[in-house]
Amino acid sequence: MTAPHLRAGTPAAADTDDDFDVEEALALVREPREPRPDATPAPTPRGDHAHGAPSAHRHRATPWPQARETAAHAARTGARPAPVSVPLADALGLTLAAPLDALTDLPSFDTSAMDGWAVAGPGPWEVREEGVLAGHAQPERLTDGEAVRIATGARIPADTTAVLRSEHGRLDAQGRLHPTRELVHGQDIRPRGQECRSGDQLLPVGTLATPAVLGLAAAAGYDTVTVVPRPRVDVLILGDELLTEGLPHDGLIRDALGPMLPPWLRALGAEVTAVRRLGDDAKALYKAITSSTADLVVTTGGTASGPVDHIHPTLERIGAELLVDGVKVRPGHPMLLARTKQDQHLVGLPGNPLAAVSGLLTLAEPLLRTLAARPAPEPYALPLAEAAHGHPYDTRLVPVVLRGDTAIPLHYNGPAMLRGIAAADALAVVPPGGAQRGEEMELLDLPWAAAGIGVCFT
Repeated sequence: MTAPHLRAGTPAAADTDDDFDVEEALALVREPREPRPDATPAPTPRGDHAHGAPSAHRHRATPWPQARETAAHAARTGARPAPVSVPLADALGLTLAAPLDALTDLPSFDTSAMDGWAVAGPGPWEVREEGVLAGHAQPERLTDGEAVRIATGARIPADTTAVLRSEHGRLDAQGRLHPTRELVHGQDIRPRGQECRSGDQLLPVGTLATPAVLGLAAAAGYDTVTVVPRPRVDVLILGDELLTEGLPHDGLIRDALGPMLPPWLRALGAEVTAVRRLGDDAKALYKAITSSTADLVVTTGGTASGPVDHIHPTLERIGAELLVDGVKVRPGHPMLLARTKQDQHLVGLPGNPLAAVSGLLTLAEPLLRTLAARPAPEPYALPLAEAAHGHPYDTRLVPVVLRGDTAIPLHYNGPAMLRGIAAADALAVVPPGGAQRGEEMELLDLPWAAAGIGVCFT
């Protein structure tokens, strides 16, 4: 694989210690200790590192690869949306739910593959005055020694021997046509059914509707195709501290996830049906989840155990099945996945922006991919251009840029930071303990950096 060039102004990072949050940095140098009897408990932050130190939560958290498998499998066990018929213009990026069978022969009649002359028998030929154009009815039959001007795509007259290309013929003073090179019988004629016959299967179930697939469907006579519908997603933004405009002030911060998550989810093939800002209101959260008819509910923040972290109590109240409660990954450790109804799941993302991205790619992406019946991307790995620090116990997802056949770790990769991921092409999956320079790491492509349908934010 040849990776995109490193973006200008994006520093590589051999040393990312400065980018750890406090809890992660401390975890690298000491094991958790029992608190002194007279110790005052420290306040629990609401971000990704809220679960950084307690070993009990670490032990019940799900390993990162298993969490992704659980998310992919969860969508297979519930009720699946029924296939739908959509116009070709609306099918891009969807998966075919029925085979694409040819509705006609392709081509449906003998056609000219080139501009030139349709000729009958050996030359030279007398040329008819009126030519044959594409889109017109069946032209008159040719007789031996006769030729007619013909356009690419036009119907071939009966008894035509071959098509002589414009650049391979010349007219003499009497207006007769002569070949300037040898002409083979059937040359530059596309015979009826050359590509397929009516009823032939052109593409199987499960094919992704790319622009080329839509073109083939149109050529084969389709106005609509039967597809797996886009999974519907409701996004619930939690937190009283979030601003929707202007500069941070008075302890309030700008909401980065509200602008980021909907287009990212669309890039993963979802239809975002609602984006709601609920603050830290437990009643509003309960009502929003129980009234949602989406296939997936995505929440931001509130997945820890602080005084205004309402996700766990709300899921318990509605009797949801908790499938993943914490993942052994940094950032994004307190993410979760629950089945709220037979045909609905909830992915709880941490409130810190990069931690939320981690949760999105760990839990939401596999689940959405399965709901949309899209194949998993082929895994690939590249060597690191620089060493990447790891977590003592957990997988670490590190933003990287791709240059040539190497991955370069980026600075600004702490849980609350987006500066690194905004410049990245992928996330490197760094195992516990870290990775050395030259060591190959699995990479997760970002939708806008990966080649293919994922770049379409529709």
